[in-house]
Amino acid sequence: MFEIEYELKIEDLIHFNELRLKNDPNVQKDLRSKRLLVPGVMLFFGLFYYLAYADTITTAYITLLALVWGIVSPYFLKMDMRRQLRNSYSQEEQDAIIGNHKLVIEPESLLEQSPGGKSNTPWSEMLRIDELADYVHIFVDIDAAIVIPKNQLISGDLKKFTKQAASMIERLA
Repeated sequence: MFEIEYELKIEDLIHFNELRLKNDPNVQKDLRSKRLLVPGVMLFFGLFYYLAYADTITTAYITLLALVWGIVSPYFLKMDMRRQLRNSYSQEEQDAIIGNHKLVIEPESLLEQSPGGKSNTPWSEMLRIDELADYVHIFVDIDAAIVIPKNQLISGDLKKFTKQAASMIERLA
C-alpha cells in the first residue's frame, strides 16, 4: 500500500480557497467592479469639480487619489479576503483540520488520518487530482479537496502516491 504523511497549516487552506476564488468568474467580476467603481466615481467628481470651479490643483489631487486607489485596492481586497477565509474556519474546525495527516491508498478507498479522526473516501466519489508547483489537490467535490503541501511532506513518496491515486480514480470512478 502507498502512504504519505504531511503537515497541513491554515495557510495551505487559505491558498486552496484563493485558487478556487481566482477561478470563479463571478468573484473576479465583483473584484473588478470594486476596483474600478470607486476610482471611476472619483474621476467623475474630479471632472465635475474642474468644470464647475476650474480648480486644477484639487482636480489633480482627486485624480491622483483615484489612481492610487486603483493600484493599491487589489492588495487591500486580497488581504481582506484572506482575513475572511481565516475567520470562516471555527477554532474547532481548525483543530480538526490543521496538523499531521496520513493518507493511505486502499483497494476501495483513500484512508485519511487527521487530527479530527479517520475517514474513508471511496475512489468512486473522487473527481480528479491537480498537481501544482507547491501543492497536490485531490478533489472529492467541485469545491472541496484534500490539500497536500509538497514542502511539508514528512514521509512517503508523493510522486508515486499521486500516480497510484490517479490510476485508482480513473479505474474506479
